[in-house]
Amino acid sequence: MDPETGVYQNIVKRESWRTVLTLAYQSLGVVYGDLSTSPLYVFKSTFAEDIQHSETNEEIYGVLSFIFWTLTLVPLFKYVFIVLKADDNGEGGTFALYSLLCRHARVNSLPNCQLADEELSEYKKDNIDFAPKNGFGSKLKSTLERYRVLQRFLLVLALIGTCMVIGDGVLTPALSVFSAVSGLELSMAKEHHKYVEVPVACAILIGLFALQHYGTHKVGFLFAPVVLTWLLCISAIGLYNILHWNPYVYQALSPYYMYKFLKKTQRGGWMSLGGILLCITGSEAMFADLGHFSQLSIKIAFTSLVYPSLILAYMGQAAYLSQHHDVNNDYRIGFYVSVPEKLRWPVLVIAILAAVVGSQAIITGTFSIIKQCSSLGCFPRVKIVHTSSKIHGQIYIPEINWILMLLCLAVTIGFRDTKRMGNASGLAVITVMLVTTCLMSLVIVLCWQKSVFFAVGFVVFFGTIEALYFSASLIKFLEGAWVPIALAFVFLIIMCVWHYGTLKKYEFDVQNKVSINWLLSLGPSLGIVRVRGIGLIHTELVSGIPAIFSHFVTNLPAFHQVLVFICIKSVPVPHVRPEERFLVGHIGPRKYRLYRCIVRYGYRDFHKDDMEFENDLVCSIAELIRSGSVGVNVAIDDPVKEDDKMTVVGTCSTHTEGIRMSEDDVDSNIDAASTSELREIQSPPVVVNKPRKRVRFIVPESPKIDMDATEELQDLTEAREAGIAYILGHSYVKAKQGSSFLKKLVINFGYEFLRRNSRAPTHTLSLPHASTLEVGMIYHV
Repeated sequence: MDPETGVYQNIVKRESWRTVLTLAYQSLGVVYGDLSTSPLYVFKSTFAEDIQHSETNEEIYGVLSFIFWTLTLVPLFKYVFIVLKADDNGEGGTFALYSLLCRHARVNSLPNCQLADEELSEYKKDNIDFAPKNGFGSKLKSTLERYRVLQRFLLVLALIGTCMVIGDGVLTPALSVFSAVSGLELSMAKEHHKYVEVPVACAILIGLFALQHYGTHKVGFLFAPVVLTWLLCISAIGLYNILHWNPYVYQALSPYYMYKFLKKTQRGGWMSLGGILLCITGSEAMFADLGHFSQLSIKIAFTSLVYPSLILAYMGQAAYLSQHHDVNNDYRIGFYVSVPEKLRWPVLVIAILAAVVGSQAIITGTFSIIKQCSSLGCFPRVKIVHTSSKIHGQIYIPEINWILMLLCLAVTIGFRDTKRMGNASGLAVITVMLVTTCLMSLVIVLCWQKSVFFAVGFVVFFGTIEALYFSASLIKFLEGAWVPIALAFVFLIIMCVWHYGTLKKYEFDVQNKVSINWLLSLGPSLGIVRVRGIGLIHTELVSGIPAIFSHFVTNLPAFHQVLVFICIKSVPVPHVRPEERFLVGHIGPRKYRLYRCIVRYGYRDFHKDDMEFENDLVCSIAELIRSGSVGVNVAIDDPVKEDDKMTVVGTCSTHTEGIRMSEDDVDSNIDAASTSELREIQSPPVVVNKPRKRVRFIVPESPKIDMDATEELQDLTEAREAGIAYILGHSYVKAKQGSSFLKKLVINFGYEFLRRNSRAPTHTLSLPHASTLEVGMIYHV
């Protein structure tokens, strides 16, 4: 059992079989929609033009043999038995692998990492030593940490896989829906059906994308039954075709027929591998959607239903085609020709529904991976709408949704046939798989601490198979394969420019931050008048005082009695537990009433900034004051080292034995603590002319807190009653004088264009405008 999955597998063991089987059933609609619809277009794409179907059936048997072994080796052996074990605390996908590597070697691209992040429960499980035990692993780890170029290469590799997933989000809906609609060609003349297929496919696609903002939770209960019905349908039709047309088609499963196929067809057979490749489209979803299910449920669903249904479907098509040699072109070599004539219309309806479900899954997956990229600073900020309050992973990104729809329609109208769509989709799929194979080899050595021979064997075996398919897809660059390359190139440029600009901006903040000694020279009043209230200064710095603060102190005559430097950041783990959310500490002596609060979120966490978040923030500071007074975790005597003295404080819901905050109207009756174990700390009475909220902290009676802490808590309650002001920095990033032309182009035009057209940070969207102060600064990076 590998270390990263040990705890998770123990949890699975404790789950009841009923829960596991329920998850396996639900995974059909989310995970396997794309993979299950591949029989619609695999044979048609394979025999499009590279090879011809002859009466000897060698081509049919050879293609079937390739399909069988490809499905067996890649989805079954690679993903089900190996890759699924490389989960990141139950999460999967390209960024999950990258996140694992970032935690086992210091190759993280996020500039605001702290040693305290490594103490998160999801960062390191069971106190396992991250240092590789074998010599090669140690050398590899040190090499990656020493050379910056290798770290950047690793990030770009992960981004390439991500960009190809986005490209697949464009191509898969077009290919699946168009292939399902192509069943209309059997009910009308060849010259007429092409004028019907494209409009019908476009109408379905427009409806699919237009309904995204409603979320899938309202119709999601239909997804699993649709895919289940589809799988049972194609397996039954396949079994009927095998028994009725060619019971001996099972002989084609022998690898010998692959050799005969390549020997006879040679270059044409090699090029046709681009069509055979489509039989494994959607395999990556088993790993990418792991966070919604469990390893065991996905394995059960694939091995017991999906895999045998697909094998029967492909064998049935091959059995039918082996007895029908009057086909001179690909017009009647698709999926629907093997369906009994009386069943074609019901099967057509089911196929369209299954294609819509499969397209929905890849679209949702695209939204999810873009959110992860944005959280890790590799994609411009976009609006993220959570469409379900119960199911965490269901999100909707309006800008990306409409961009995907326009690109999807452009592909459908521009290509108008499954051959070129299949070429494009195949290249995107196999590129993602190659990236997964490369990252998995590093995970095997660095994370699992296995022998280097196991990692090399994994790369050589699966990498060779995927490289063969990759070369067959790349050779069709002019026949549609250029589309995913163009899409990936555009998105990669956007990601790299945004990440580079974000990194340079943070480096500027670090270089221009204010020293603690400067702060101490101002005295407790900071050299200005301290007025009632809490001032929240948003900054990206995790240590030091941002330059924006000296800007305020220099130009404003007054400041709030309590100042909080708040940093909201992402860490390379999927989720941060509520009890580990806040990291708080003092800045300077306690009498200054200056605090730092770092709010940590995982790359899949949902950040909702509202009144509850404000209360959690204030309570975390109050808990710091209480714990500091009794000598827990915090020492604040040496202000020079204040960055090293932070306390992990959870949200209010996790303070079972800590401070709780209560707010009441001034005129309402104050309900005294119902137990002698609690006592209240509230602000001094003041005369007010208007209704206001009264804030009080309910503090456990023991352990005792000193008088200084009591006074500090009273100041905090008084400041909270007066209200919270939000101070934001608005930056304009410019390249330094003397910078190279490329840097000026990237910073002054590329990054600035993306910044102006992207959303504001999530935590600023719901701030009240009347309490927000924004100050502009120019960053010369």
